[in-house]
Amino acid sequence: MSESSGPARGHTRRAVLKSTAVAAAGTALVPGVATAEASPRGVIGPGESARITLSVNGRDHALAVEPRVTLLDALRERLGLTGTKKGCDRGECGACTVLVDGERVKSCLTLAVMRQGAEITTVEGLADGDRLHPVQEAFIRHDAFQCGACTSGQVVSAVACIREGHTGSEAEIREWMSGNLCRCACYQNIVAAVADAAREVRG
Repeated sequence: MSESSGPARGHTRRAVLKSTAVAAAGTALVPGVATAEASPRGVIGPGESARITLSVNGRDHALAVEPRVTLLDALRERLGLTGTKKGCDRGECGACTVLVDGERVKSCLTLAVMRQGAEITTVEGLADGDRLHPVQEAFIRHDAFQCGACTSGQVVSAVACIREGHTGSEAEIREWMSGNLCRCACYQNIVAAVADAAREVRG
């Protein structure tokens, strides 16, 4: 049987396939247009934003973000919390470290939409008013920074390191702080600051 034969002239197999493909492509290119089968409830379409609430440093923030927006970009670009630094943007340097439900997280590697309902703490949320966190004070005492690019991530990571109980020795501190790189090589002073702050917190 040829493609031109059939019950209705003009409705060949080729014509039907072409019209279906054109219709599907047109639907995909129009933002917000999707069929019920293609977009189950809760799925965000191309070009659409998700409305989320982030709890950061004890305050709730309502945001509309695209699904691809990282937590780092949401903090810096949407909330103005620029203490969290964008270093490598690949999760290698640790400059973007924040606490999520008390655990260290590299905010460039997690999406903002994934952290709704979590308690997020940035370096801006460590101090108690004008009173610095013991780790922040120790970093100042020990001059544990030079250019400062990595400092906020180092401080946040150190807070978690102390809470986790990984400050029993210099070697242990170096191991558990190894996810945070310092291009100025202030490691000796950083380790001394973490050890000092750990003694103060335990005391």
